[in-house]
Amino acid sequence: MAFRRGPIALAVLVVATVVVLAVYQVGGVAHFTDNEDRATVRIEDEGGDELAVVDSEVADGPEERYTGLSDHESLGEDEGMLFVFENEDERSFVMRNMDFPIDIVFVDADGRITTIHEAPTEDGSDLTSYRGEAKWVLEVNRGYTDEHSIEEGDRVEIEYR
Repeated sequence: MAFRRGPIALAVLVVATVVVLAVYQVGGVAHFTDNEDRATVRIEDEGGDELAVVDSEVADGPEERYTGLSDHESLGEDEGMLFVFENEDERSFVMRNMDFPIDIVFVDADGRITTIHEAPTEDGSDLTSYRGEAKWVLEVNRGYTDEHSIEEGDRVEIEYR
């Protein structure tokens, strides 16, 4: 029985290429793999001095972004959640089913902080909408941005792992 390597090799190459393209976002800041659901977020002031480093869970799918931190009881001192979107746009976040207050940091496509909101926990169905222009949104414990002198205009660098 003859074994045809040409078509099989081509099929394997095509499948491998599709997998590689699905796993990596080429040319962007992000390089995802199946195991990379965390990121290190470094925040620097306009002069380049490091203000903070946040170990973050990554929420990059619709379900993860909808749930956010509402299934967490708390965050550690330098922990957060990084919401990742495909492009920069006007974003709106609410404190749905949250057990603790947070700071919500909106970051544009250039890695600049555009808006910071201090968000207390809320009861009921009439939730406050926190808005900002962003490609990424970082949520950290309430008071974190004040403690680390983080403000609008500061720069954010993201390393996925």
